[in-house]
Amino acid sequence: MTDTQTTKTTLEPIPPLDLKAQWLSIKDEISAAINAVVEAQQFILGPQVQALEEEVAIYCGTKFAVGVASGTDALLLALHAAGVGPGDEVLMPTFSFIATADSVTLLGAVPVFVDIDPSTFAIDPAQLEAKITPRTRAIVPVHLYGHPADMDPINSIAQRHNLKVIEDNAQSIGAKYKNRKTGGLGDFGCISFFPSKNLGAYGDGGMIVTNSESYAKHLRVLRNHGSAKKYFATEQGWNSRLDEIQAAILRVKLRHLDNWGAARRKNAGSYSQLLKALPGVVTPVEASWAEHVYHQYTIRVRNRDHVQSALTEQAIGATVYYPTPMHLQPVFASLGYCEADLPHAEKAAKEVLSLPIYAELTSAQIHRVVAAIAAAVR
Repeated sequence: MTDTQTTKTTLEPIPPLDLKAQWLSIKDEISAAINAVVEAQQFILGPQVQALEEEVAIYCGTKFAVGVASGTDALLLALHAAGVGPGDEVLMPTFSFIATADSVTLLGAVPVFVDIDPSTFAIDPAQLEAKITPRTRAIVPVHLYGHPADMDPINSIAQRHNLKVIEDNAQSIGAKYKNRKTGGLGDFGCISFFPSKNLGAYGDGGMIVTNSESYAKHLRVLRNHGSAKKYFATEQGWNSRLDEIQAAILRVKLRHLDNWGAARRKNAGSYSQLLKALPGVVTPVEASWAEHVYHQYTIRVRNRDHVQSALTEQAIGATVYYPTPMHLQPVFASLGYCEADLPHAEKAAKEVLSLPIYAELTSAQIHRVVAAIAAAVR
């Protein structure tokens, strides 16, 4: 065995996210919360879900919150409640996870892809109006990586054209836009509790926040087979209910979310300070009106695939979110988009690399990641 091989096999891995480290810091609280649900023997739409809904609404600065089975379901039900249906069009950024568009097509509607602001990776408001047609019903801005989209111009355009605004807040709970929490800035805010999220369950889960009492009532019917009362359905609905055990876990984690967010921001600042001198590496931007929560710490780098491979060889988990914009995904080939149609997103897809980021990440680990990047780019 060579010296190089010996080094590779003895390196302590630095994962993209260390959920076990997080669990170790709260395991007694988590165990007590789970045990309380099991002892109560109420597992669906019980007091834990209701309490979590109230707490998340307060946290996001909205009047109402409705727990559902996943972040994708949150988008699906919000779009349906907003009146989106077959043949309608919904504007969204092309640079996002596929669920943003899937939720539209599942309703028989058509996603209309818009390019991004290359500095924030969010939808470019300046390109929205050119995409609006008589069939347009809604705009879905995505607060990507933990950084808000520029909501004021988006809301202004939506108001002029009588469109609904549905925030895809899957990655950005706790982020702020002009001192207001994301999720409460449009008609609906859709949250994912997928385990890797800043506020993650131990399974799937999601939530919709809104300031409309009528929307909240409708969403509660939609998530429960279209039934406002047992065995009496008034419309077609879904089975999309957040369960009690996940709600209990999330209530524990919500109490720690701001502290974890502060630690993520501190670690992101350390990365940016250390990386700023490296040639060909562009660190994340935080707009003057934004507070980033760093669900991902995403750099741009030339020869991205080479750098990612070099980090992998050093047992460092670095991930590409996302290698193919949605307008170029095979599932949407029938929509007729071609390469170079949305150039900022296509360029980003070739350059972005998300580095390990979590509250428990140590200074030594950050320095090791930076050293590996420095060696790769040189």
